[in-house]
Amino acid sequence: MATLTLTTEMRASPERCFDAARDLDLHIESMADSRERAVAGTTSGLIGLGESVTWEATRLGLRQRFTSKITAFDRPVHFQDSMVKGAFKSFVHDHFFECSPNGTVMTDVLVFRSPFGAIGLVVDWVFMSWYLRKLLVARNEAIKAAVERTPA
Repeated sequence: MATLTLTTEMRASPERCFDAARDLDLHIESMADSRERAVAGTTSGLIGLGESVTWEATRLGLRQRFTSKITAFDRPVHFQDSMVKGAFKSFVHDHFFECSPNGTVMTDVLVFRSPFGAIGLVVDWVFMSWYLRKLLVARNEAIKAAVERTPA
C-alpha cells in the first residue's frame, strides 16, 4: 500500500473547510480538466455519512468510473471516503481539519493500492503516487480558493 499525506492551510473556519471538501459541485468545478462528473448516487451538494457518489472522468487518457462512499463522518473534524468500486484494489481517503492560528489546517491521508500484485506496487511508487498527489494539490487549491474568497 502507498500512503500520501498532504497538508493545506486555509484562512477559514474548520466548518467551512469541512463543508467545502465534501461539496460535490466544488469537486466537479475543480476537476473540469478531466471532464469529471457525478453520474450516480449523490450527485450534487454536500455529501454525508453513508452516501455514495459515482464519478466518471477521463484519467490517463481512459474514461473511468469510480464509486466512493462516505464511511466516517465527524463534522467538522474528520470524514473518510472509501472506494466501493473502481480501478484500484483499495482506496481510502481521510480528511482531517484542525484549528490553527490563521484558520484551519486540512490534512489529507490517502492510502491506496493498485491491482496486479507486484507490478501494481511498482506502478504505485513510480507513477500513481506522483499523479494522485498532483490531483490532490489541485483539488486542495480549489477548496482553499473557495473558502478564502467567499465571506463566512
